[in-house]
Amino acid sequence: MKRTVAQLADGRELIYFDERDDSVRDAVDRRSLPPPPVASELRYDPVLDEWVAIAAHRQTRTHLPSSDECPLCPATVDRPSEIPASDYDVVVFENRFPAFSHRASDMPAEAVVRSGPAAASRSGAGRCEVVCFTAEHGGSFASLSPSRVRTVVEAWADRTAELSARGDVELVFCFENRGEEIGVTLHHPHGQIYGYPFVPPRVRRMLTSARRYAADRAGANLFADLLAAERATGERIVAENEHWTAFVPAAARWPYEVHLYPNRRVPDIPALTGPERDAFGPIYLDVLRRFDRLFGRPAPYISAWYQAPTRVDRDLAYLHLQVFTIRRAPGKLKYLAGSESAMGVFINDIRPEEAARHLREVAA
Repeated sequence: MKRTVAQLADGRELIYFDERDDSVRDAVDRRSLPPPPVASELRYDPVLDEWVAIAAHRQTRTHLPSSDECPLCPATVDRPSEIPASDYDVVVFENRFPAFSHRASDMPAEAVVRSGPAAASRSGAGRCEVVCFTAEHGGSFASLSPSRVRTVVEAWADRTAELSARGDVELVFCFENRGEEIGVTLHHPHGQIYGYPFVPPRVRRMLTSARRYAADRAGANLFADLLAAERATGERIVAENEHWTAFVPAAARWPYEVHLYPNRRVPDIPALTGPERDAFGPIYLDVLRRFDRLFGRPAPYISAWYQAPTRVDRDLAYLHLQVFTIRRAPGKLKYLAGSESAMGVFINDIRPEEAARHLREVAA
């Protein structure tokens, strides 16, 4: 794989990940663009002990353009885009409408309390990137080849390692939103990477549980024991290979939700070995294609990597991926209504064991 760093017209970084070592990347972005926005504002919620990003510039981000105006397709003479090249394999670039940014603002880097606990705020430092999985506008992650998935994994690993080394990033989050039902604003197959300036609340809660579990069980790892239990019973296993296991969690919140764990505990994507990276593509593609076959149409889903924080609790973490669809039946979606949105209490209409059986039955 060849890695080439370039720069867009407004100074944002762009990185090509090419599968051919002889690829030449000398195309220049000739657009006239305004300067990138500065860092957003973070405001602290003392009731929930959470930070909220206020990023008003994102209100004007591109929304469902026609295919001939897609900003993620390769550029042409008549239609410039975010990728100046006429073709590409995998590309990562700084988001034009970032929720977090390293570009300085007039906000302080550390929290400042001005008039009480509800007024604590600071700069939304960090980094937001876009990952284009393919130059083909009409494709999807599920239509990629295993070799292309391997290239995507290399891009995830590269960006996780580089962003983890930044002083303003506490956790690197690689994810994909797919489908208008999820809220996707660009149809081109792509994902995103957030370099958070704090450890997100869900991860903090997971690590608190892992710390308590380790204290109660002579240092045992919660995630490793959970995976071992699923592999032992096999009731909720959807697919597995030498290096990975895909299963529906016993307390699944979503109608169809699958977790993919490497069989060896590692903190993050860069820690995966070559064989583990090779083995990920086939099993993940299998899971995504099962999702699409459930109801005979493309599944709207969120795919989220849970990695260790960059500086704390790395010994407690266990890299894994969660992918779930909000479709619960043909023509029916799972909405986060009163209980889920207001109280955080999920109510699942499908037994996890039945969901696992359905997913096993739709194998190719």
